[in-house]
Amino acid sequence: MPSSLQRILATLANTAEAELQEIRIREMRPLEIVRGSEYRFVTSDGELTAEPEQAYRPTRQDCAGVLELLTQHSLYTFEEELRRGYITIAGGHRVGLSGRTVVEQGRVKYLKEISGFNFRLAREWKSSGARVLPYLIDAGVGRVARTLVVSPPQQGKTTLVRDIARRLSLGTEEGMPALKVGIVDERSEIAACVKGVPRFDVGPRTDVLDACPKAEGMMMMIRSMSPDVLVVDEIGRVEDAAAIHEALHAGISVIATAHGRDVDDIRSRPILRELIGDGVFDRFVVLSRGKSRGAGPDAAVYDTLGQRLDDRLALRGGLL
Repeated sequence: MPSSLQRILATLANTAEAELQEIRIREMRPLEIVRGSEYRFVTSDGELTAEPEQAYRPTRQDCAGVLELLTQHSLYTFEEELRRGYITIAGGHRVGLSGRTVVEQGRVKYLKEISGFNFRLAREWKSSGARVLPYLIDAGVGRVARTLVVSPPQQGKTTLVRDIARRLSLGTEEGMPALKVGIVDERSEIAACVKGVPRFDVGPRTDVLDACPKAEGMMMMIRSMSPDVLVVDEIGRVEDAAAIHEALHAGISVIATAHGRDVDDIRSRPILRELIGDGVFDRFVVLSRGKSRGAGPDAAVYDTLGQRLDDRLALRGGLL
């Protein structure tokens, strides 16, 4: 960020910084952060307030500085990211963008006059998969259940599948041997690769295709890396479904995520409804916000018949 915003945000109290999930910068509107389930505005002195009138309002110069730094002073280089509406930066942090769209033949070509930024902060939490994983494996036969992780945004889907990938790559305490894991990381959020090298710990036997479209990446992994397990984030397109079917036909287990409140909610999406109807998934993990601030999410594990398998899993121990 430009020095003007660095100065303000650097003075946040340690408790706020440790729980920080989002930083929202909107030109000439109140500077805002999200921590846990709370939304707070930030004053020019770096203090938190519930009153928008007291907040610092980023200037056009502030926002231009943010965009220059995000795009490394070359908007042309980031044309595809500007079309999709977000940029992923080192560390797996995703920066959402808002502004004026340029439309060509009915489709968004790119964003211009960008005036809003949402920095979504990624964190590594190595304990997040420990309580869920026993419900997803059959150590006796060395099999991993085909799993769909479901939750609204910001409940930790990506953090959870990252830790599951790491644990499967290491071998588990339940007797599952170490497996070959392939991650197709379209948004660079699971492994947080920099120049192709993961910055998050995804395990010693894990291969990553970074910034690669999911469907194409899954096929590349199947053909070239012979994974036992494929991990992908945010499925929902026709080509995703076709690639998942190919993986299953090859005997590869798939662990994927999707946005939704619960399994009934994702059934309203035609592609996911078709995958569920075809019996593609053996397990569904549904994440929801924990009851107390500062806690991780709660998780519920279901089988294909909708029967709950766990006894109320609270994934405590840190923020996602």
